[in-house]
Amino acid sequence: MVDQLSASDWLNQGLKTLAQEGFTALKTVPLAKSMGVSRGSFYWHFADIEVFHAELLKLWRDIAAERIIADVDAAAEKDNALELLLRRVFGEQRALENAVRRWAMVEQAPRAAVQAIDKRRVGYVEGLIRTSGVAPDNARVRAQILYWTYLGFALSDRPLPPAQLRAVVQEMLRMALR
Repeated sequence: MVDQLSASDWLNQGLKTLAQEGFTALKTVPLAKSMGVSRGSFYWHFADIEVFHAELLKLWRDIAAERIIADVDAAAEKDNALELLLRRVFGEQRALENAVRRWAMVEQAPRAAVQAIDKRRVGYVEGLIRTSGVAPDNARVRAQILYWTYLGFALSDRPLPPAQLRAVVQEMLRMALR
């Protein structure tokens, strides 16, 4: 028998399932089975699957935007914040990003979450570019281009080798900050 699961355990399993199997696998019975518990454990923490989905999307936003921004801001005293951000997001796994975006194509709640995170990310990148002395109008355009570049990269199926990642990040920095 497993110890009693927390809401965080369910949400973490939900993110893992979403990344590996897609949004159609986010159902109570399969999730409970994968965790070796009854679905009653699920309903102890969540009123229904819609509440679970809403909490899952909040956690995704926290992981995919807020924690990254906090980490970059904390490290920015020593290094170029935009470079840190680019190295991080172009060097990490993208399965969860893609899964949430596929989900957003068919349901309103994930679509709203994706729109909110897109706005947050572009605004953050724009602020980093403006801090480097780029005029506001140019910073906005360059932030959008960098973000579209990230989204295109997120659709790719393989990571960049380290040397290529460094070269790509340096070229993006040159284009964004020149």
